[in-house]
Amino acid sequence: MNLEQKIMTEMKEAMKAKDEAALRGLRAIKAEIIKAKTEPGAGGEVDEATELKMLQKMMKQRKDAFDIFKQQSREDLASKEEEEMNIIKKFLPTQMSPEELHRAIETIISSVNATSPADMGKVMGVASKQLAGKADGKAISEIVKQLLNNS
Repeated sequence: MNLEQKIMTEMKEAMKAKDEAALRGLRAIKAEIIKAKTEPGAGGEVDEATELKMLQKMMKQRKDAFDIFKQQSREDLASKEEEEMNIIKKFLPTQMSPEELHRAIETIISSVNATSPADMGKVMGVASKQLAGKADGKAISEIVKQLLNNS
């Protein structure tokens, strides 16, 4: 079952349950899927990698908006963003713990024979592909910097 089918099933359930928060989040995901399908070169289809990137982008947008609303003491708007983040999270792969991420990056560093901060690009290229969807790019970058500066 692809993402669009999962979304449609969840939307039906949310409508039956009259769950406005879930419905709002699911409709946002569906809108992004439709947008991705109509982009030039998509051919009316969206592959799994594109779906993952789209969900990650949506999650980052919601997280940024959530942080801004929290800073401005707009709890009403922050709670809406948090509700949508919880819906989007259901369709993303499980995120790696910091310890798992650290171990994975150490393995990548040794596999590409990186020894100094100058090798960061080499490590980030491999890490970004291998850990796509499993960890935040910012977290990956910070750990790579830390490990390469200590080597």
